[in-house]
Amino acid sequence: MKVIVKDNEKQVAETAYLLVKDAIIDRQYKVLGFATGSTPLALYAEIVKGFQRGELDFSDISTFNLDEYLGLPPEHPMSYRFFMESNLFGKINIKPSNIHFFDGLTDSVEAECDDYEDLIASMGGIKLQILGIGRDGHIGFNEPGTSLESRSHYVTLAKETLADNQRFFSKASDVPRWALSMGVGTIMDCQEILLLATGEKKADAVAAMIEGPISTMCTASALQNHPATTVVIDKAAASKLKRLDYWMQTADDYNEMYDYLLAARHRYGLE
Repeated sequence: MKVIVKDNEKQVAETAYLLVKDAIIDRQYKVLGFATGSTPLALYAEIVKGFQRGELDFSDISTFNLDEYLGLPPEHPMSYRFFMESNLFGKINIKPSNIHFFDGLTDSVEAECDDYEDLIASMGGIKLQILGIGRDGHIGFNEPGTSLESRSHYVTLAKETLADNQRFFSKASDVPRWALSMGVGTIMDCQEILLLATGEKKADAVAAMIEGPISTMCTASALQNHPATTVVIDKAAASKLKRLDYWMQTADDYNEMYDYLLAARHRYGLE
């Protein structure tokens, strides 16, 4: 796990954008995974600006989203499909046929989840998955207690999640109680993962994810075992890390390491 600590939310979004751009341009990733919620909004704004500058082309990129509420049609203002259309998809040149979402009005939850898994596999898997993290350490809608081997499934949303989501609805009774979500195992199958977190309210979850034991009670902690996860957080979200100095030291270690090796090879005549 690579941890990058920035001063504020703006720097987190700018750094994350550069990582997404590198994945699309340098590594030619064609299948991306997206998340909803307030955390990735600043990143999506940066992606839109990058597209407008001509830096990114989404015409041959396919996407999968992490989750969707059960009981909401895609045109509902509170559906995650509507969220993505409003904040990203409607502002870039992605083909509608290349956008993949859970069907919140499916007549068979089990079949919908199986089909979603099969579709991801048929496209060679997700190359880069963007994630946020809940205050209780969940990723996707994988609430505490979810198996770390889980595949796409339906979720009964926890009271804390319902409370967090209530701000998006006019009244508490309107908040959907169930959702469809990629499982933790599905997320772990993604080739690379980029997780973003900002604000002091996420500090406990971030600390549990990075430095705590791997546990179903913090599903994000499974990412400790992922071979290519990058976490970009601001100082507020990093404030409860016990090894904060170490994580900040290692953030730019990769380039410094190669500079060191280059100098060493020169010193020993191995150029």
